[in-house]
Amino acid sequence: MVLDADAHLNDEVFLSPALHNKPASSWGVKVKERLKIVTPYLGKFRPTVGQCCHQCTPDSLGKTLGQKTASLGFQNVLAVDETQIRYRGWLVRRVCCVLFVSGCSVSPSPAGDRLDRVRQSIRVQEALCEEHAAPPGPGHQGESSRLPPYLSSLINTCISPGFLRFGCWLCLKTLGSVFSSIQVNLNHVAALHRASQQGSPLVYVFMRQSSLDFVLIPLLLFTQNLRVPYTFCPQQMNCSWLRSILQKVGVVFLPPNVPTEDDAELDDLYSPTMTALLRELLCEGQALSVSVCRETGRGGQWLARIRQIIKEGVVPDVSLVPVGISYDSIPNTGIPVGLGSLFRRLWAALWSQPSSSLRVHFAQPFSLKETCATGRCRVDGWRPLQELLLPAVLYGRTEEIVGQRKMSWILPSHYTPELVKSERDLSTALTLHLIYSTTSCMAVMSTSLVATLMLHRHRKGVHASALCRDVAWLTEELLFRNKDVGFGGSLPEVVCYALALLGPHLTIISTASRLKDIFVVPRPSVDAITSLSISTQIVTHSFIAEAVGACAVSAMLSEVASSGVSHRVSSGGQRGEEVRGDMEFDVALCETQLTQRSLQLYHLLPPGFIPPCQSSQSFALEAVDSLVRCGLLVMEEITRDTPVCDSWKRRVGQSWRTMDDLYNSDSDCEEPEARSYKLSQPSQCPEMLFFLCSMLAGHLRALCWATEGVQYLTTPMPVAQCEAVIHLHLCSRANQDKQYESCTEEAARIAVRTLTDLGVLVEEPLGNGTNLTVSPLFLLPDNTQKLQRFITQYIYS
Repeated sequence: MVLDADAHLNDEVFLSPALHNKPASSWGVKVKERLKIVTPYLGKFRPTVGQCCHQCTPDSLGKTLGQKTASLGFQNVLAVDETQIRYRGWLVRRVCCVLFVSGCSVSPSPAGDRLDRVRQSIRVQEALCEEHAAPPGPGHQGESSRLPPYLSSLINTCISPGFLRFGCWLCLKTLGSVFSSIQVNLNHVAALHRASQQGSPLVYVFMRQSSLDFVLIPLLLFTQNLRVPYTFCPQQMNCSWLRSILQKVGVVFLPPNVPTEDDAELDDLYSPTMTALLRELLCEGQALSVSVCRETGRGGQWLARIRQIIKEGVVPDVSLVPVGISYDSIPNTGIPVGLGSLFRRLWAALWSQPSSSLRVHFAQPFSLKETCATGRCRVDGWRPLQELLLPAVLYGRTEEIVGQRKMSWILPSHYTPELVKSERDLSTALTLHLIYSTTSCMAVMSTSLVATLMLHRHRKGVHASALCRDVAWLTEELLFRNKDVGFGGSLPEVVCYALALLGPHLTIISTASRLKDIFVVPRPSVDAITSLSISTQIVTHSFIAEAVGACAVSAMLSEVASSGVSHRVSSGGQRGEEVRGDMEFDVALCETQLTQRSLQLYHLLPPGFIPPCQSSQSFALEAVDSLVRCGLLVMEEITRDTPVCDSWKRRVGQSWRTMDDLYNSDSDCEEPEARSYKLSQPSQCPEMLFFLCSMLAGHLRALCWATEGVQYLTTPMPVAQCEAVIHLHLCSRANQDKQYESCTEEAARIAVRTLTDLGVLVEEPLGNGTNLTVSPLFLLPDNTQKLQRFITQYIYS
């Protein structure tokens, strides 16, 4: 990130023009009057984000590292003016958007005989024969004509240049009334142009956040003269005429009268038909756009189908492009289902005042064949979660169990029934890796910074001057972690901009004691805390190693405080003296125990925080080392009876060996000494430690409450009904404890998934669905209480 000497971010990123045009509020003036001089940030260059994995795709990474290009900056795609077209003049400025859209290059993609090719594919023919109980063969070609009409309409999806230009013009006008700017990194666009010239089709993968995600990627690629992809949108569109129009710009919806993605996959013809459609599109060289869901893993079936096509050799290779979309505030949008709702939304958008902005990062394209075919994407060591944690939860075993948490629910068997177990595990690993990659390349917006500080550091309120200092500190920490930020301007302007967007969720007070410094506190309501919690997820992702390590430290300190004994665990594992009087956290924490606690907490995290190619042991060690790097822990000096340089005593008793023994080493008989750490501020609890612990408190508290709510389940019951009951219990406990960030529907779904993997809930197949029942092991109250205590130890309160 380029930063000037007067503490202004580079002018490539702008604040909302709406905030500059409207009169400044009184509290905004007070913030700017309070802070006239701002200390410059320590960063000198914009972080390089979106690089592919050095372990799974080293060849793809090497292609980019060898290229040296100058920084091209950012472009606001909504700011269309006469500099982007060939004409000049007063009249041109009035119709420059129309001229710009008409001048963009479009690669038409007619359907042609694609429907016949899909019908004649082996997969579709076998599925049709199985459905009609007829053997495949030349004499039964008439069965292929029985393909349902709703699947035929999906196959006839095409890209018409006229409809595409009109749709992009309408999107530019509509989004210009909603967002003040849509920024795209031009260096990433240049990398996409180079990748498109190599011949491999591009597949864009993004995280599902809003319905606008499916519009943004085709719009941005169109404005940058790149091939517009076919977008697979897992949503329902009941308006027939609007559905037919969107199908002419490459949008593939769910079949009519199918409410969810799971219901569509239960159709025996849907999966082979979609696989055959993907095959034909990739053979034509078309680009694709698919989405994945972090909480459910939905969308991984498209990646599994693409990988299966590559394995069959139909297409040599494809290039995967993770896309990170960052909103100042995620819009609450949905697909309009009727003519009236469509016009109402368009009318509201055209007359609304643009306030927020968004940033889109296209990560570096990497080879799918290199990721999977070479075996560098690790899938070994996957074990059920109950094998990894239940021995420690129920029996207190301390031995370390090596393995990765298996998440079979990310790619259910009925999604791709033709895949064997090893192929399914590899596709699951690819889905997890892309969930991590798309989240990693997202920029952190100013609203995320302020929401994180208000929710995790200043829950009881803070003055604007202190908030500005914390925003500057947190921005530096993110830059040091190679995380890009999506805002610009001076520090007071950035804070005022974020407070204006978060205004409905905050209470801003002008105190009499400090007339030029306002006081900001979060609103104690469900909607306010939930919205702030959603904005903090990207910051939590950046600090996940530190947060896990801090929770492990907090768990060990809680154990010390509850026992009243200072466990000064040295290399010999001896206990210290009993602490009398006031408790001070002047204790030595064994590295082995810290790593073990971090490893156990790592298994409870939802997917997307670390890539599957990183082992759980290495992440646990990184969690402890990250606390040392940020200054929370310091290594304890161990007093030695023998100097380090005195190696004579260690050699006593060793037999002489010849020089020909290549394995002769003094370290063969040495045992590694366990290291121990101490808090850098033993007299008082570091504020940074509790700030990091609070980042995971919402997820852990929801999991603990869900464990408590298992007793209210009248099992067996369907998964959706079980999630609804758990969600009601989370809301009840949140109202009781005033911890509203733990009562979202997403938290309930993740908690049910985790309890299922732990073996608390057992899946029972039932027809086209799945029922959940409580395991007999956890019908005993003692085992449920043990699991609650195990989770509670990581929650700082």
